[in-house]
Amino acid sequence: MLRWRSIRMLGVMLAAIMLVASACGTKNDNAGGESGGANGGNAARGGTNAEAPADEGVLKEIKERGKLVVGVKFDTKLFGLKDPGSGAVEGFDVDIAKQVAKKVLGDETKLELKEVTSKTRIPMLNNGEIDLIVATMTITDERKKEVDFSDVYFKAGQSLLVKKGSAIKGIEDVTKDSKVLGVKGATSIKNIEDKIPGLKVQQYENYQEAFTALRAGKGEALTTDNAILYGMTKQDDNYEVVGGTFTDEPYGIAIKKGESALVALVNETIKELQASGEYAAIYEKWIGEKPPAE
Repeated sequence: MLRWRSIRMLGVMLAAIMLVASACGTKNDNAGGESGGANGGNAARGGTNAEAPADEGVLKEIKERGKLVVGVKFDTKLFGLKDPGSGAVEGFDVDIAKQVAKKVLGDETKLELKEVTSKTRIPMLNNGEIDLIVATMTITDERKKEVDFSDVYFKAGQSLLVKKGSAIKGIEDVTKDSKVLGVKGATSIKNIEDKIPGLKVQQYENYQEAFTALRAGKGEALTTDNAILYGMTKQDDNYEVVGGTFTDEPYGIAIKKGESALVALVNETIKELQASGEYAAIYEKWIGEKPPAE
């Protein structure tokens, strides 16, 4: 009988020990859930694991290389134009690219500029020749299938450049028989051909070629974004921009698809430039007026 009672006592003690252990285990599990563990609740609620992405992909490569490689135009006065004497490339887009280099690498001189055209810029980005495109590039749904874009950094609109005294005073004067010039790969070609059924735009490799053709009498009008055309009037005041704009052309900085860390950092740069007043200073320097109010 005594032996039986001893066995029962031992059983009760073992049950008590197991109950305590179970309670401690539950407490530890809950503690792990509250702190998030390695990948727990904290990340799910947007804690430290959900903060800004770490350097990765192209952004990581840029920092390891110590240089930002940007595609800009070399033939577009006000935005990106190469001085044949000094070899320097200057313009609005170049100054924006410098600010991105400063943001990424802390030094605007850690920047390499490569020439792109409307036709070559996306292939050069996607094959890794350049890290970004800052080259009067309109954000479109079609282009979003090939690249990612930053927020809008410049607002333009398509217009017409003609010789002073031309019978063409605006888009309403253009017919399917008009001789209109443009640049390969630019959205302006499709825009005006859609607007004027039957019109076939004569296309050139870059803006300087197209402008030279216009001055040589090979066309009646040259069409692209008004901001680019204003640069041409500064080269030759025998030409003028007419008729206002007939499209909206929001420019974005193009980035290889999937590079979310680089997109985020470029957008930070644009916002900081606008907030500090530096964007307005760059705009006035090249465009000659204050940026339009939002």
